[in-house]
This record gives sequence, C-alpha cells and structure tokens, in this order.
Amino acid sequence: MTKTALITGASRGLGAALAKALAPTHHIIAVGKTVGALEELDDAIQAAGGQATLAPMDITIDEAMQQLCRGIYDRWGRLDLWLHTAIHAAPLSPANHIAAKDMAKSIDVNVTATSRLMGYVTPLLGDKGKAVFFDDPRGGSAFFGGYGATKAAQIALARSWQVETVKTGPVVRILEPAPMPTATRARFYPGENRDVLTDPAVEAARLLPEILG
Repeated sequence: MTKTALITGASRGLGAALAKALAPTHHIIAVGKTVGALEELDDAIQAAGGQATLAPMDITIDEAMQQLCRGIYDRWGRLDLWLHTAIHAAPLSPANHIAAKDMAKSIDVNVTATSRLMGYVTPLLGDKGKAVFFDDPRGGSAFFGGYGATKAAQIALARSWQVETVKTGPVVRILEPAPMPTATRARFYPGENRDVLTDPAVEAARLLPEILG
C-alpha cells in the first residue's frame, strides 16, 4: 500500500525540499497557497518518478481543511506522515508596536490553524502515523515578538500533544532545522549573506532519518 505524506506549507523552502525528499517512498499531498510553486514542485516530483496531489489551499480556512482531510480519508483511508512547515512571518517590530492585523494573522496561521489541523489529522494518522513540527529558537529575540510568540505557542501545542500521545499515538516529533536561505528568513534578514546558510535540500536530507526513524 502506498505511503502518504501530508505537507502543509509545501510550496517552497523546507516544505518543498521535504516533499521532494519523501517522494521516492510516499505519495505527497502538498498544501500551499501559491499555485505556481506547487505546480513546479509537482513537475520536480514527477520528473523523479514520484507522485503528488496538489492542494492549493489556505490552512486558515476551516472548511477547506475539513474538505482536504475528508478527501484524504476517502482516497487513502489514512496518513503515514504529517509535516507542518506552514508559517506566517510577521514583520519585525518592537513588542509594543506590533500592528493588530499582523498579530491577528500570526495567531490565525501559526496557532489557531495548527490547533484545528491537529484535530482533523489525528484520526488519519491513527496510532502509528507521525506528525512532525519544526521549532525556531528565535522566540524572545528583539523585534521577533509577533512571530516568536506565536511560533512558540505552536510548538507548545506540539509538545503537549507529544506528551499526551506517548502511549496512544500518533508519534509527534519536534525538530530544529538549521538556518536556510528561505523566503521567510529573507524577510527577517534581508541583507544577510545567504551563501553561508544550509540549502533546504541538504537540510531535508539531514532531517529525513529523524522524520522516518
């Protein structure tokens, strides 16, 4: 039976790199908002002999996520992996000057949508599937209040879920990627020398044994 991997935030960066890395052994269900980037990912996966199902969706739209998970159940009956790389990177700002709209969107994407997805994906993963989250140590750093607070809340949710499911499953893993030259990082460090950062494909290869092990 074909193994399945749902990747939320698959259109670029680490999510896309992990999709390509998993494609030889998994059918990839790629969720992202950028249709063109998802189509490029699909082309790369097919060129390597893999298969993908594209889901150009916004994870904050509850009805879309319900439809997605129902569709996964109807077609495959289960998931083997869920990798959650979707994130909203709010503009850097002093903690006392964070725009209300930026904080609201950060909470919606990074916390609320993650919490809802946990509930929808749990029955698909069952007791043997794996959910993987990706930590970021910048919470509490200067000007990272909006991003850092909501990313930390996301990981706190994942850590609680990890403890709660030790005996029942699914397996929950929290990994910390190396700094990569992604679009998200470019928003935070626009003048950075990107040559010294780890290529997402290289990082995906490093993380793969921890994801599958």
